[in-house]
Amino acid sequence: MSMPATPVEVQSFPISHAGGPSPGADARGATQPSRSFVSALVRLSREPLLHFTLLGAIIFGIDGVLHPPAKDEKVITVTKAMRQSFIDNFDEDKERAPSSEQLQKMIDSWVASEILYREGKALGVDRGDETIRDRIAFKMQLLIFDQIRVPRPTDEQLKAWFAENHARFDEPERVSFYITPPTDQATAQRQLDDIVQQRESEELQHLTRAVLARPVESLAAGFGEGFRDQLLAMPEGEWKLLQSKDGWHVARLDSRREGNLASLDKVRDEAARIWHTDETRKLAWEAVKRLKASYQVRYEP
Repeated sequence: MSMPATPVEVQSFPISHAGGPSPGADARGATQPSRSFVSALVRLSREPLLHFTLLGAIIFGIDGVLHPPAKDEKVITVTKAMRQSFIDNFDEDKERAPSSEQLQKMIDSWVASEILYREGKALGVDRGDETIRDRIAFKMQLLIFDQIRVPRPTDEQLKAWFAENHARFDEPERVSFYITPPTDQATAQRQLDDIVQQRESEELQHLTRAVLARPVESLAAGFGEGFRDQLLAMPEGEWKLLQSKDGWHVARLDSRREGNLASLDKVRDEAARIWHTDETRKLAWEAVKRLKASYQVRYEP
């Protein structure tokens, strides 16, 4: 059944886990400076959004922020907070604690990962690597989202937004119908004759599919405008020959349900949530555009 699309909700994302990284996280040595720096940014985020201009400086050194170099690149420190993080993440239900041997294996695994990261970075293997680039860009995205604080909309704001976006909440007109696979006109006509005389083959019965509660507005994209118009003009319960953009079909309209316009009073909470999502995304994109202003984008011919 096709349901109305609902935008994905964007929430504030934590920049770092309290108590250190999880065993599978992209954690590096000397994480405390990073958390302190990010904490400072979070405090700044409570000021007006003009503080996003600071992100212009952040993006140039984002890798250094996310993975600050240790004073001694050959020293790897496993902090008490880090060990506690391994313990906390060992069992999601917090019912079991790792044994000393299990804890040491998790630490050894993290240390090995840290060594490989540092050695690889020293060799420059991260340069040109799309995976690493995407991971850093994604972390930067989370950092930007975490700076955004969107207050609840006023009643006037929500009403104005709902007037422009009510289609996202309206219940569309829907139809349910049966349809045979596309074929040529002559074959489809023989299939129709067999269906009407109730002598269709088991194979045709098996291949005939039911389309349930399909939004009318999606029919043109899936089958073509001509098919949509013919289907809607059919009487319910009667098999007909119809042509779609893929070929000829035998179809039967089973039911048609009228749509309903949404009322703000009935969807106010959901509307406020989606408004908040839209505003957060809009402000995040504006922040990225401000960062983009300091760059020059060139396209090779």
